[in-house]
Amino acid sequence: MQEEQTNPNLDRFIFFTGGGLLVSVIVPIILFPEDSARVINQIFTYLTTELGVLYILAAIGTLTVLMFVGIGPLGNTRLGRNPPPYSRFSWIAMLFCCGIGASVIYWGAAEWVFYYESPPFGVQPRTDEAVLWASSYGIYHWGPVGWALYCLPTIAISCSYHIRQRPSLKLSDACEPAIGRWSARWPGRVIDILFIIGLLGTASTGLAFGTSIVASAVTRATGLQDGFFMQLVIVFLVTATIAYSVYRGLDDGIKVLSIINAVLALILITFVLVIGPTRFILEMGIVSVGHMLQNFIKMTTWADPLQRSAFVESWTVFYWAWWIALGPFVGMFVCKISEGRTVREVIFGMLGWGSLGCALFFIVLGNYAYFLETTGVLPVIQETTEVSPSAAIASMMTTLPMGTFWLIFLAVIGLVSSATTYDSASYTLAAGATKNLTEHAHPARWHRVFWALSLGVLPACLLYLGDIRVLQTASVVASLPILGVYVLMSISIFKTLNAHADGKI
Repeated sequence: MQEEQTNPNLDRFIFFTGGGLLVSVIVPIILFPEDSARVINQIFTYLTTELGVLYILAAIGTLTVLMFVGIGPLGNTRLGRNPPPYSRFSWIAMLFCCGIGASVIYWGAAEWVFYYESPPFGVQPRTDEAVLWASSYGIYHWGPVGWALYCLPTIAISCSYHIRQRPSLKLSDACEPAIGRWSARWPGRVIDILFIIGLLGTASTGLAFGTSIVASAVTRATGLQDGFFMQLVIVFLVTATIAYSVYRGLDDGIKVLSIINAVLALILITFVLVIGPTRFILEMGIVSVGHMLQNFIKMTTWADPLQRSAFVESWTVFYWAWWIALGPFVGMFVCKISEGRTVREVIFGMLGWGSLGCALFFIVLGNYAYFLETTGVLPVIQETTEVSPSAAIASMMTTLPMGTFWLIFLAVIGLVSSATTYDSASYTLAAGATKNLTEHAHPARWHRVFWALSLGVLPACLLYLGDIRVLQTASVVASLPILGVYVLMSISIFKTLNAHADGKI
């Protein structure tokens, strides 16, 4: 592969506009932190309450489109003319680590607590029925619907890049079949800017979650105080790792780090499963998956029209917004590594392997945490709600044999997981802002490193505000304008695949 373009042609308008937007968000947060936090909370409440149904409709529509394409004859279309450059394990590891990062550890172990305390559908808190919903809703939120919101942009961008042979990974080019010549004019520039806004806002959310995990693990292992300064140091370390990885490139940096991350995650999950209450974890896992499958349609279409609780707004809408805002980023990256695979293989690979990987974290870590709570070994609920989910996760590690080792292991995997996801994000930001990028070329190294450093700034500001709601709001706000782009991408997919099937491409 050509490691770097000889003459990178940067779309300066997108580049400087994205940088300007980043500064315009950071400055008010630093100068007016309390006012910023209050405004952010008000924005979250308004968007999720008044516009939440749009996200539910987007999720249903996206999954329907992908099932139609994947099951039908259009799914046989091959992306590109060459065989796949990566093994199946490397491909799965990269697509999973790109889309998930340390967030799945953060929520996998502790998300059930929030559902147990405030369950959906009017269920009484802290009951057996609440446990059932708590153990299955995390698997649902990180399952096929979420991965479908990643997969649609992947197919749309792959149609443009591999089938129509457009020398660019820009989101505007993926929408060209729907908007025609306007993709090269101001509507196309707006679409590309929306991509940068979505990625910067939502990537910062996940990076902040990963930073919290590392900070809590270091605090528990060393006794050092967990505060903004420590988290700032960790953000610096993650950013430096990201910058080095993207500088090395896709094969020598991102792929290697992704494989390391996948192996470390499997080691952690396997150890907890084997050493922990294996039978309890497996039995709860089977029950959770079964309950999720039985209620899949109910969970997908539940909009809570009578407003009996804030569950849908606080969780389902937040998650769909998160997946949507990150979708174009994941789509660009997975498109780049999916040459030679069929459309069907990409769709069911992402929905299947992605959902399975996430389910393992929720089944093993979540049910282990619940076991510790019910047996009185560790007050997981109290520590999660009164301190933080990351503090509860660190405490969980101390209950394992060689607890200090696993605390350090947790810190390492949190660091690597965050770096793995956001080196992909840096690469994708650079690719999305590069005007000409042929099938085997890569963005300029300096360009990749610039975005890697930029990604470290915003999460530090969000951590400074110190509120989960702030992180959730960043995702919701960033995703809202991208909803319309998903409609354009759906139209473009059908136009491109049908034209290819008819021999017109």
